[in-house]
Amino acid sequence: MKIIRSSSKFTTFIAFLLGLTIAVGAQQAVTATGTNALKKELQAKLDEWHKAGKFPGATLGVVLPDGESFGLATGYSDRGAKTPMKPDDRMLAGSTGKTFAAATAMQLVKEGKISLDDKIEKYLGKEPWFSRLPNAKDVTIRQLMNHTSGLVRYEFKEEFTKYLTEHPMKVWTPEERLAYLFDAKAPFEAGKGWDYSDTNYIVLGMIIERVTGKRFYDEARRRFIKPFKLDDTIAQEGPVMKGVVQGYAGANNPFGGKDAMIENGKFVINPQLEWTGGGWASTGEDLARWAKLIYEGKAYDASLLPQTLDGVIAPMLGRDTKYGLATIIRNTPVGISYGHSGFFPGYVTDMMYFPDKKIAVAVQVNTSAPGSFGGKPLGRFLAEAAEMIK
Repeated sequence: MKIIRSSSKFTTFIAFLLGLTIAVGAQQAVTATGTNALKKELQAKLDEWHKAGKFPGATLGVVLPDGESFGLATGYSDRGAKTPMKPDDRMLAGSTGKTFAAATAMQLVKEGKISLDDKIEKYLGKEPWFSRLPNAKDVTIRQLMNHTSGLVRYEFKEEFTKYLTEHPMKVWTPEERLAYLFDAKAPFEAGKGWDYSDTNYIVLGMIIERVTGKRFYDEARRRFIKPFKLDDTIAQEGPVMKGVVQGYAGANNPFGGKDAMIENGKFVINPQLEWTGGGWASTGEDLARWAKLIYEGKAYDASLLPQTLDGVIAPMLGRDTKYGLATIIRNTPVGISYGHSGFFPGYVTDMMYFPDKKIAVAVQVNTSAPGSFGGKPLGRFLAEAAEMIK
């Protein structure tokens, strides 16, 4: 009798496990069906935007609340050859790369190696050129990171773009970039204005390398690229970049003067010039994954995230828009978003995280020619895409 009862209990347990397996499998099938439907809807949205615009192609990356991610593509990676764009095609991500420099800095804050309110003079004050930098003795690391330092852009100065066109393959040192600002008057005192500038992040990169004793790219790879398996994200260390598709900057663009940015497998200007002002090529999916990691407190200690999201008014970026530490804070119809946009000649990028929905989206387009987007900027497209994700 005991054997029979034991057998009955065993049979009941097996039946329970079988039922649980079937239920889990059914739920997974429902989830997969839902994701496939979402992909089709977003693909149609992406294709519609492409049809209305004049850009060659685009990729879209999406990360869902549970961390599932995927990429989509539309149009062409090469306009002349009519090569279809693929989701894993890389493009230069422009200033979205500032988020890697900022995340490195925030890890160094947690490690006690720097403080956000340290004066930059503490790290660079002994350099022979330091006193020639505008607002040199007053600027803090925080002011570099939120663009309130008064250090204006070097990269849009006419003398820089002229020199770049004449010497497109130059390998730039940080000091050579900063030299375009030496002895100039700052537009405002440190902390008393706002002006977006790659120069701020070039200085931040110098401090990172001074404190760590390592190359910035090596630190970023060790801290983020490898552990988070951002395998489609590569550094802009020279004019040959594997897997990066053609970009179109428009005729007579000031950065090299050419439309197609890649000739015979090489960039027509050395993308190394961007460094910590941007400095990475990536995919929409990798960038969306990275945004979710940052703004869910996984890229660095979550206790520092409120500092990142403490924004200052940034009128150049749009009405009611604020800028935190390498973070554009935007109000959208889907709620507040955190992220960053990016430009490099031939490429435009935007990535956004929506905390209310716990989703991240990123889009890249392989042209920076004016009037290419059918009247719909990348950020607006991302907000509309996010609204479709339930």
